[in-house]
Formats: sequence, structure tokens, C-alpha cells
Amino acid sequence: MTTIRASRRTCLLGLSSAALMLAGGARAQDAVPGRRPPSYESQQERFNAWTVGIAGGLIEGAPLRLAAEMARVVDDGPNLQVLPIVTRGSTDNLNSLLYLRGVDLAIINSDVLDEYRVQMPDIRQHIAYVLSLFPSELHVFVRPGINSLQDLRGKKVNFNTQGTAAAYSGPLIFSRLGLDVEKAFVPHQTALQQMRKGEMEAVVFVTSKPVDAFLRGNWEGGYKFLPVPYDDKLEDYYLPAVLEAAEYPALIPAGERVATVSVPAVLVAYNWPAGSNRYQRVTRFTNSLFDRIDRLQAPGFDAKWKAINLGATVPGLIRFPAAQEWLARNERKSIKPS
Repeated sequence: MTTIRASRRTCLLGLSSAALMLAGGARAQDAVPGRRPPSYESQQERFNAWTVGIAGGLIEGAPLRLAAEMARVVDDGPNLQVLPIVTRGSTDNLNSLLYLRGVDLAIINSDVLDEYRVQMPDIRQHIAYVLSLFPSELHVFVRPGINSLQDLRGKKVNFNTQGTAAAYSGPLIFSRLGLDVEKAFVPHQTALQQMRKGEMEAVVFVTSKPVDAFLRGNWEGGYKFLPVPYDDKLEDYYLPAVLEAAEYPALIPAGERVATVSVPAVLVAYNWPAGSNRYQRVTRFTNSLFDRIDRLQAPGFDAKWKAINLGATVPGLIRFPAAQEWLARNERKSIKPS
């Protein structure tokens, strides 16, 4: 939370600095005899010319933190301003990108596209991915006596609060696997306490591993993660993943691993027409982000940046042209002359 607030203060300070620069320019022009100061409208246009909005998500979530960190590195005063935007979650991020003025990019989980199969079947023509960010692993954590996913049928399972990745992806994955459970949507900390009392059989987390709640908690006597099979019911949006003993030494025996699935998080842009003003803004943002990705991989930023591969693809989506062009240019640069 402190990091997010600091990043938001940084964004506000950046806006204030830009405003002062513009005001200073206006005073300098005003001092020239015979020259009229710039109008409010021209100042407004200049201030907005290179502003890019990113729908990040809930204030406590990792996506908004990554958006704030991108803003720290990419912001360049009046040449490029990046505004991380708090939303109600991953699904709301995509709605914001499609319909809300001022939003050029969004961080989404890939499976939110499933929400649009009926209402917008051509959704993939409206968005393009800039960067594959990080996977969020599915953690199905259960009480003693629950030994398989089938044992959860009819049992009470928590999927965290509405708007979170778990509240969207968890029920969707369970539905695809044919698991009919009693769904609960309360904060995970509350649900974990209910598990200890026998009032909840399982909690479903969808987030990057390792999860602090499982590292800090004293989980003995049969509490465990259930394996989740990866098959053709999940291959359109999800990837195979594992939970390792080194990540959860108190819950997974040494040398063992638990199979599960992950939900890719993706930075996507609206598929603006080439040459349009909004297209040019996203292009400038993309070039700056890719040029400075090494800064995000340095100490002081989220460790997830170190694992990001600029060339990673996202199944079912086209890449934003500026990102593809940057990769092509830099691939050629990396080829040494014979």
C-alpha cells in the first residue's frame, strides 16, 4: 500500500511539475512585448497531448502496483504522462478500455475475454496486447479430509471478494471442470479463519506465488493444496503451472510439487487506427516502456519484472503494431555483422 501511495504521489507531483512548466512558459511568453499569452484551450490541449491512461485495478492489487511502477519509469513530463487508474478489477479494466474516455491501456487477466463471448463476439478485433506480464497461479487450499477436487462438490468454497481475480477466474475454472460448489465471496482472511473452525472447506486464491498467508500461517494436520488438472477445457485462456516445495515448505513435502493452472496477466491496448492521435500516444508509451524495461528489473521495483520476456506471445490476441515493430528493430540490432 505504501508503494502504491508513493507511486500515486509521484504521478501527482509529475502533473504538478508539468503544470508549472506550462505556467512558466506562459509567463515567459507573456513577457515578450506584443505577444499574447497562450489561451486556456491551447494550454489544455498541450497538457493532454501525450497523456496515457492505464486501467490498473483494485488499489490493493498487484496490477495497479505494476501500472504505478510503469508510470514511474516511463513518465517524461509533457512528452509523456502516464496515469494509473483505480478500477473495480480485471473485468472492469476491460470495460474501461472499451468504453471509457481517456483509457488507452489496461491490465487484464486473459480469461476476462470469456465475459464477452456473447455480447461482443468480435472482442479480439478491438484490443491488442503490448506485453505479457506475469502469471497468477490457482491455489486451491483445503481442510483436512478433502483429498480431491471431486470432494468439494456441494461444499462451501471461498473465492475472495467480488472484483478480485479469484472471484472471477475461480468460479469460471470450477465451472469448466464441472465442479458445483457452494460459492462464498468474503475476504480471504475471514475465510481462512472460518476454515480453522470447520465453517469453510476451501479457499481459492488466484495470484502470483508465493502467497504470504500460506507462508506465515501455522497450517498443520492435513491442510494442503489440491492438484488441478490441465486439459482441453482450460487451454484457451490458461497455462499449466506448479506449486513447488521450495515455495511452500510447510505445506508441500520436499521434492514434491502440486500441479495447477495459471491465468496470464496481460497489458493490452485499444486497437486504435494506425496514425490516429491515440495510436501515437500508445506507440510512444510502448517504445519508452520497452526501451527502459531494464530499469523496472532493477532493485526497488516488483520482482515480477525480472521474469518478464518482451517477446512472449499471448494466445488468441494480436500484438500491438508498435510493440511488434520495436521487437523487429531490436532483433536486427542484436545481429552482429559478419
